Amino acid sequence: MAALAEDLGRPVRAGLRGHGGLTAEVFSDLAAVEGLWRGLEADPAVLMTPYQRFDWVAAYLGAGIDAGEATRILVLRDAHGRARVLIPLTVGRRGPLRVARVVGDRHANFHMPLFASREAAAMPAEDLTEALIRAGRAAGIDAFALRNQPRVWDGTPNPLAGGGLPAPSDAYGMLLGPDAEATLRRVFSGDTRKKLRAKERKLVEFLGAVEHRVAETPEAAAEIQAAFYAQKAARFADLGIADPYAEADIRRFIATATAPDADGGAAAIEVHALVASESGRILATFGGAVDGARFCGMWTSFDTDPELGRFSPGEILLHRLVGHQAARGRRALDLGVGEAGYKAKTCDETIELVEQTVPVSPASHGLVLASRLAVRLKHRIKRSTRLWAATQSLRRRLRP
Repeated sequence: MAALAEDLGRPVRAGLRGHGGLTAEVFSDLAAVEGLWRGLEADPAVLMTPYQRFDWVAAYLGAGIDAGEATRILVLRDAHGRARVLIPLTVGRRGPLRVARVVGDRHANFHMPLFASREAAAMPAEDLTEALIRAGRAAGIDAFALRNQPRVWDGTPNPLAGGGLPAPSDAYGMLLGPDAEATLRRVFSGDTRKKLRAKERKLVEFLGAVEHRVAETPEAAAEIQAAFYAQKAARFADLGIADPYAEADIRRFIATATAPDADGGAAAIEVHALVASESGRILATFGGAVDGARFCGMWTSFDTDPELGRFSPGEILLHRLVGHQAARGRRALDLGVGEAGYKAKTCDETIELVEQTVPVSPASHGLVLASRLAVRLKHRIKRSTRLWAATQSLRRRLRP
């Protein structure tokens, strides 16, 4: 079966239709499924996260981040031949086993499938799991390791989260309203807004006028990214840890994903900056995966100059970002996975996440057991203030 999956552009079909009437197809070439994928994206009924946009996935795979892993795009069709679910995967070795993961790994905050509609997402969890297993057998996959599955997305339960374990950390976000000013008043307390206005006045006295910029050309995106890389490098150096953004493949991915598409459409990743108007100095940056309805924060950075830190340029930029996203009509904004003070101050929504592992071959059951034990241990450590502090202390002592 595994050899069949190597025919680029030709779908492998799991021939037997399951109890839910789903037929599985597995593609190994993005071009072969691009038309279908973009058609699903463009349908107002689609239920998806920005990390499953075709352009985001294509930029990620094209950068070679997961070099050595095979690309597999799983499409599930109903009894009428309509595509109901699409899941982009990479398949790599974990010991003797071939394990499939949703494209993006730790660079994507959410790994939910793309559902053609809310009706499609309402399928029984067991029907979706059965279809995954049949597709996995056809493609030579031993197990699916599906991390960061939202329990609920845009008010709709995710069937792939059923039976999974709570993830070590959740994500945090907020709903936006059609009135930008009203949204800002709701998200930021009156005291917070007052403090930010005071800090911005002092920042202007120190540096001159500042402005919020959104990159609309590859050149503007590259300029903001250069500042981001420098700011992150300084921050990681202060912490004594390796800089993941120094890798060439990560930078290729970001360069591609932050450029508008060939037809002038929205980039897969939108980048923002707070800039000193006269000097052009970039004081803070923010990048996020986007679609028409949502901004998903992927990173943020700020100038580490202590003289600037007292003005909180990152918080000023976040305030501008929230207002900008509401004004352009997006319905939601999230700040990604993991706990942080600035998230606690601004977010009013907890996006519960699940770690899901689906065994396919008999040999994979040991992997599933080990994965579940690891998730439980990480969850216990991250949710315990005492254990997490001890873990961080140990890491600091072990750093060179």
